[in-house]
Amino acid sequence: MDFYDEVLRELFIAIGAALFVGNLFALLRRRRAPASPAPSEEEHALPQAPLGRTLAFMALGLLMAFWGLASLLSS
Repeated sequence: MDFYDEVLRELFIAIGAALFVGNLFALLRRRRAPASPAPSEEEHALPQAPLGRTLAFMALGLLMAFWGLASLLSS
């Protein structure tokens, strides 16, 4: 296996894992957030991540990470 092939596969694993973990944190933060923030906190409140998009990106990230890992281990 060429050096650049291996690096590309490792990057594929890293990007997939980062996509999964980042959206997992967004999902956990979404469930932990209060229903209505206090008036002084409204200007600093972040919008909630949409549930469907978050789950879809988590699935995509998991698929990318497993695919990259399988391709790295197969060669």
